[in-house]
Amino acid sequence: SAATAEGRRVTMSVALNELKDYVGWESGGQARAESTVLLHVTHSNLQARMFEIRLDRHMSVGTVKEKLRTHTGTGSVFAHLTLLDENQQVVADLCDDSLMLGYFSPLDGYTLHITDLDPHSLSAGGGLEDVNLVKKYEISEEDYLKREDNFRAWKEAKKREDPSWSFAKEIKERQDAQRKKADPSFVPEPWKEVETSEESYKELAERIKVGDRCEVTLGGKRGEVRYVGKIPAIAAGWWVGVQYDEPVGKNDGSITSKLGRTSRFFECPPNYGGFLRPDKLLVGDYPERDIFDEEEEDE
Repeated sequence: SAATAEGRRVTMSVALNELKDYVGWESGGQARAESTVLLHVTHSNLQARMFEIRLDRHMSVGTVKEKLRTHTGTGSVFAHLTLLDENQQVVADLCDDSLMLGYFSPLDGYTLHITDLDPHSLSAGGGLEDVNLVKKYEISEEDYLKREDNFRAWKEAKKREDPSWSFAKEIKERQDAQRKKADPSFVPEPWKEVETSEESYKELAERIKVGDRCEVTLGGKRGEVRYVGKIPAIAAGWWVGVQYDEPVGKNDGSITSKLGRTSRFFECPPNYGGFLRPDKLLVGDYPERDIFDEEEEDE
């Protein structure tokens, strides 16, 4: 009926207003006065865009210029400000430094564009953004080797102490020390060199076939073997792809490389897939667990 339709429209209108209030609600994380306005800032010499700079409508244009100087490096004498609306249309040119910002009726989301009139500005030609323009510190090989604290000397000293030393091993030892400090009962795993051979773990992998039931040695997660082979996107050597019985995995049977390329090795629901080294699981009679049987045992 017409009355029912009208009632629905009113309810929808109320809901939309409540949603608008929720989205625009001030969390109180930062105190905001009624005179505060949030303006984006762009610059004639800079590609970067600054979002929601908090300004007070009671500030004079001169004060605003001085505040923006700390963000852009353009001195107030050489800064020309233009106020743009949300569609980047010109609202006003802020030519009089004595006028208050509020005189131009800025709203949240408007943009202040700075035109840098300084012919010798540091920001001109990418001076504040292009790192290629920065003169880099250089040192000769001879002078570098004379320094007692150079990296090469430190690395060689580490190698003398431990011929098997590497950055990865150093990081693991530090992480193990931190965990040991937090938990005295923690027993770190022995260090293993990162495999670089394309045939590493081949013998173990050849004993595993697609369709085998399996259990992960650490944690006891169970599932079915869905892939056995190499995965260069992860690391050299042989890998085993597993579809777990429960959503305890990290993927859906696919891997995305550092270059953003995705390779699929098997199909499974999201968070049910995982890839492990062959020495991290056992294959055999590992049926899917029945959670109800476990609950009965607990009782």
